[in-house]
Amino acid sequence: MKTLSILIPVFNEEATLVTLLDMVHNADSLGLQKELIIVDDGSTDRTREILSELDASKYNAKIYYHEKNQGKGAALRTAQGYAEGDLIMIQDADLEYDPKEYPELLRPLVEGRADVVYGSRLCGGKPTRAFKIMHLFGNKFLSLVTNILYNATLTDMETCYKVFKRDIFKKVKSSATVSTLSPR
Repeated sequence: MKTLSILIPVFNEEATLVTLLDMVHNADSLGLQKELIIVDDGSTDRTREILSELDASKYNAKIYYHEKNQGKGAALRTAQGYAEGDLIMIQDADLEYDPKEYPELLRPLVEGRADVVYGSRLCGGKPTRAFKIMHLFGNKFLSLVTNILYNATLTDMETCYKVFKRDIFKKVKSSATVSTLSPR
């Protein structure tokens, strides 16, 4: 059976973390076995306490901790080193993205029609979380500039979901140093 690694960077997510993990656990992954890689990026609220008390086996989760906040990118680089799935998905823990959308995101990869799938918060036809008007205009401007620079047609340059085939995701390199605690 193929595996989907779901990378979940967390920082001060005490209010949404357990709800998100339950939603991910119950989401349809088109028959792919789920592996959760959770990286706490130096949370200062109760997130670490919640993670330390979590039944990781219920979620098939591996949990890692950064000593101090280093940013979402650093948390993802840590998770990248531990992800073993055939497909890799990035899932934020703040409930902005709905795991019910997994089948739509995974289908092009499972059917061999894509190597990478990006979700868009700005495509028409689907309900999306409300944006502050300046965030919406800023995102549309950045998407336009990106499309001009790269001759692309992205609708949401600061895209929400990202799903990759493992070999493509593992090629993403960074020179940044990441310090972590041992997994629980």
